[in-house]
Amino acid sequence: MQLRTCPNPDLSVGPDPHPRWNTAPHRRQGFHGLHRIARYTLGFRAASVLDLRLSADLSIPAREDVRRLTSSPWFSALAVTEGNRLLYEAYAPDFGPDRPHAIMSISKMAANLILGRLWEEGRIAPDEPLGAILPWLGAGYRDATVQQALDMNVHNAFNEDYTDPHTTVFQHEVAMGMRLPEGPEPAMADLLAGIGLAPGAPDTVNRSGTSLYKSANTDVLMLAAEARGGRPLRAWLADMADAAGVEGVLHMGTDRAGTPIFSGGICLTARDLCRYGALFARRGRGVDGAPFGSADFLDRTLRGGVPMPAPRGHLRYSSHTNTDGTWIGHGGYGGQYLVANPATGRVACYLSVLQDAHGYDPDWYPPVIAMLSAICAGA
Repeated sequence: MQLRTCPNPDLSVGPDPHPRWNTAPHRRQGFHGLHRIARYTLGFRAASVLDLRLSADLSIPAREDVRRLTSSPWFSALAVTEGNRLLYEAYAPDFGPDRPHAIMSISKMAANLILGRLWEEGRIAPDEPLGAILPWLGAGYRDATVQQALDMNVHNAFNEDYTDPHTTVFQHEVAMGMRLPEGPEPAMADLLAGIGLAPGAPDTVNRSGTSLYKSANTDVLMLAAEARGGRPLRAWLADMADAAGVEGVLHMGTDRAGTPIFSGGICLTARDLCRYGALFARRGRGVDGAPFGSADFLDRTLRGGVPMPAPRGHLRYSSHTNTDGTWIGHGGYGGQYLVANPATGRVACYLSVLQDAHGYDPDWYPPVIAMLSAICAGA
């Protein structure tokens, strides 16, 4: 008997250029359930949990920007921590403190911790060409250095324009298990190996004067970290869950071969996202005091980087974080943002789901960043 099948409806692409879970009518449920929707995931829990106790700071809910942004129909969660203190949290009616949320590109910040640790141990150098570590890379990454990829300072053929139906980021989503392939399903390494020079460009030098955001940079860097670190990436993830002291599950999406997707595969609760951010507020130290990242590399991060394009031109993209020299953070597709301030020890995250056509609005982020950075400064 021949059985009937149909393409997975959550991951199928119809008239909209996005898979169903990421179309405007379904995106909110998709972001709240991506840890169950993505085809391939790993889960990690911590042996010891960072104990967060409510110690309310009433100045936070009194802020006008907090009231405005937590009343948006796109809002999911806002949480603020300082050490063991939970200073504030708020949730949308359809979300809650025990619910994982896709943090998308905030996942990229883990590269700062892992590459920083390898740099401090002398296992990798910022000025090394990526092709010297991964000889199978194509022309789009072979001659670019580790630091150039860390700073989103590489010019190549990878395109991340969600309004372009032919954008290469959609093939990236296929490898991530977030949409169905139209043909053979590539492993992440195969996809990265095929990235070439930008049309008409003689090399990978970024001559634009601002950072060029490419999620593929992260996945190249993490495969380089795996090669130089001499251990599988899933071992780093297990250690990171322990270092952060997450309470729930750290969900990580993978490709079909099991390669973790650090460019955008993590799902966490709002509290656990603050615990993850606190690794930066503690200058790379885990909850047990042992180093997971590198304090010296974090200092380099705060000082370095490449100017970001408008409307975030006041920030620099530095070693897989955004920074103004005081705090470090990162945004995520769909409206997320995380800020960690090493000077005050405060961490604040805002989770949201933009339900416009493509889930991205560059003008959404500046007021969110301003709110989180002011809260983390204690202003």
